[in-house]
Amino acid sequence: MEEADLLAQYKRTGDMKLLGDIYAPYMSLVYGLCYKYFQDDQRSQDAVMNIFEELIVKLRRHSVENFRSWLYSVARNYCLMQLRKEKGRVRVDIDTYQSEIEVYQIQGDLDEDNQEKLLALQECLNSLKEGQKAAVDYFYNQKMCYDDIAAEMGVDNKKVKSLIQNGRRNLKICMERKSYGK
Repeated sequence: MEEADLLAQYKRTGDMKLLGDIYAPYMSLVYGLCYKYFQDDQRSQDAVMNIFEELIVKLRRHSVENFRSWLYSVARNYCLMQLRKEKGRVRVDIDTYQSEIEVYQIQGDLDEDNQEKLLALQECLNSLKEGQKAAVDYFYNQKMCYDDIAAEMGVDNKKVKSLIQNGRRNLKICMERKSYGK
């Protein structure tokens, strides 16, 4: 049976054996990609299995025409998200504020200046257009990848990227207006 037929059948039935048959030929490629990012054998092996678990859900939700390239994107996004979780947030101005505020919230010691930053950031988030606000929330707070955000919002990846970039820019402008610019 061809890969496209297996994908369609898996989407209909959810049969794990079919998914295993689809994924097996690509496991070494996924491992190689993960190893490129992690430089760790055990972690790369774990990632191969975690990505398989993600496929269980994602392949039932998404229509995939070119499995190899789609899988590459899923695996790459998985690795990048793992690395992002380790290093903290990407260092864009708004992320710095968000990270600082999260640290203070965890420690429970928000001083007056940081309370003001938190309130200003929340006010700026609330001032965003609805799509920008949702996309920024999904990406930064819920740590969702572009594919998942696109599926959740019912838009394509380019629109998600645009919403996040515009939302981030508007947050930065708003924070600068409130005198929290860097």
